[in-house]
Amino acid sequence: MTKEEYFEHAVNAFGDDKLDDAIDNYQKALQIDPGYQDALHGLGMALFNRGRVDDAIATAKRLIEIDNDDILAHTSLSMFYQSQGRIEEAEKEGNAARILGWKQELRKDQK
Repeated sequence: MTKEEYFEHAVNAFGDDKLDDAIDNYQKALQIDPGYQDALHGLGMALFNRGRVDDAIATAKRLIEIDNDDILAHTSLSMFYQSQGRIEEAEKEGNAARILGWKQELRKDQK
């Protein structure tokens, strides 16, 4: 199967609340393409919903390493930290997401 097919299976499993199946399929997509950002986003949320918050945090950090301007990765990381009561770290990531959003808006306005 292709990474896109694994991703589609993962999304469907996630939608059906079959989190272990979703995680497995996201990971298979990532075995094909370790930098597949959509799969990393999905994996992070599936891990978080499964209660594997530390793994979700590691996944969000991986996304940020790939693309430091990924607003959703910073937002997710903020949410993951907040769930652990790590408020200072959550606020830092939330602020990073807001600043990136403002920068995107400014770039759009300049076009």
